[in-house]
Amino acid sequence: MRAAALYSAAGSLLLTTLAAAPAQGAPGGPGTAEARGTAVAAERAAAAGIEFGRCPEAEDLPGSMRCGTVTVPLDYAHPDGKRIRLTVSRVRATHKDPDDPGREVPGQGALLYNPGGPGASGLHFPLVGLVPEWKRIAAAYDLVGYAPRGVAPSAPLSCQDPGNFFRGPRPAPTRPSDAYKKERAAEAEAYARGCAERAGDSLRHYHSLNNARDLEVVRAALGERQLTFMGASYGTYLGALYAELFPSRVRRMVFDSAVNPDPEQVWYRNNLGQSAAFEHRWTDFKVWMAGHDTVYGLGDTAAKVQHSYEEASARFPAEAAGGTVGPAQLQGAFLRAGYYDDYWPHRAEALSAYLKGDPQPLIDQAGTRTEEGAVEAENAGAVYTAVECNDAPWPTDFAVWDRDNTRLARRAPFETWDNVWTNLPCAFWQAPRQTPLDVRTGPGELPPTLILAAERDAATPYGGALELRGRLSGSVLVTERGAGTHGIAAGPNACVNAHLEAYLLDGRLPARDVSCAPRPEPEPRTAPGTGTEVRSRAADRVGLGTGDGSAGDPAA
Repeated sequence: MRAAALYSAAGSLLLTTLAAAPAQGAPGGPGTAEARGTAVAAERAAAAGIEFGRCPEAEDLPGSMRCGTVTVPLDYAHPDGKRIRLTVSRVRATHKDPDDPGREVPGQGALLYNPGGPGASGLHFPLVGLVPEWKRIAAAYDLVGYAPRGVAPSAPLSCQDPGNFFRGPRPAPTRPSDAYKKERAAEAEAYARGCAERAGDSLRHYHSLNNARDLEVVRAALGERQLTFMGASYGTYLGALYAELFPSRVRRMVFDSAVNPDPEQVWYRNNLGQSAAFEHRWTDFKVWMAGHDTVYGLGDTAAKVQHSYEEASARFPAEAAGGTVGPAQLQGAFLRAGYYDDYWPHRAEALSAYLKGDPQPLIDQAGTRTEEGAVEAENAGAVYTAVECNDAPWPTDFAVWDRDNTRLARRAPFETWDNVWTNLPCAFWQAPRQTPLDVRTGPGELPPTLILAAERDAATPYGGALELRGRLSGSVLVTERGAGTHGIAAGPNACVNAHLEAYLLDGRLPARDVSCAPRPEPEPRTAPGTGTEVRSRAADRVGLGTGDGSAGDPAA
């Protein structure tokens, strides 16, 4: 989604009664047609198993990763109706202790991962076993990823011609005019109409409850009696729904960078909270750049750095980049730096170079777009939109969006309106809405689970982790204090990793919530393609910590 919500005093003023069409569709608990259909599909999948073989695009992948498909119903209320295939990837456990190569590590079954979005693919996840921080986990677990329903190649969704997806250059007004708002609302309505026309009646079946049911079928197909699962960002909401629907099937669960599962927050209010949180994270980045003014020359205070950014945005070149790059693309590049502070030196260096007369580094960071990338991005945007719009009621009157976000933009201008344009198709959505599930488990209903969160994460604000911890009895929260990178599992923080490994490898959790000191701040002048930049790009490749693939305007 675009994430969870820790509402400040400012954010709390934005709560509004949703003027939406009545929600349709029951949550699908025990005894419903969907529950019976899930049981039928899981039984069939267990009998069929998964025939693993060569992966799509296998020339780019190590030979140890194998792929197969799992058949699931499009509509779980009708398991004998139309079916779709989900593509699943796997790397077998190495069974080799990285600290003692002569010692064999016993296997613990499959660890299934969802990177979030919604709309992100986890197909490359099993390659994470090549990263040093994952080797102990990779020794014990078969690492399993998959492309969720709608994400290519799993019955891919599309809402528009991918050739029109990277539309630019785009402005990025923090105080949009009424005329600009009207233009963007018309585009959002056309986009929603395109989703309905391209997907037809199938569109209604792409939502989080079906994603959770798909997890149950994949578990059965893998031959696992219980599910060991790690979800990042939106993947934590998916995991929470699974825990509510299938608590007896849970073995272990890790929730990395948790979104707020409160039904009242899904998803409109969560997005308001995310926009507020990104303003704080943008300030963190500006303070860091100001602290390295002798390196970058962007100003020795956050206010001066803001002025430098605005100067660059006001004259950011479209012509020099073939007419594809403008202020919105620049804002998208700096928004990604709000997700991962590994990007900070790279972005700061490019901004500095631009203001000193060399535009190319900043153009490259804001405007590297390919035909293949457009197809992938359009598909991810379509799935993101379908799942979020189908999941819950949204305001159907633009006046509500305008009121709430105009108030918020006074305090949080950096991300607010971009977030509106991303989600505004939900105001015009033509498919029925689901009723968000109220996730709550009592003592003994669910095995203990692990929640990981960075205190200053903007994509999934910290309040979401606190809310989830309160709803899952027996869960324990590990907090990386003072840090803001989105997705902290098996990263550079040894304290976080120790708790993750103790849980996944031995089933051990702390007796109570614990805190870890933050990772070191990035050093200035990290060269592109080296050091922490490599970590960020590798994480993106395998689907780690990507969380919200929705970052940025899908029409941009």
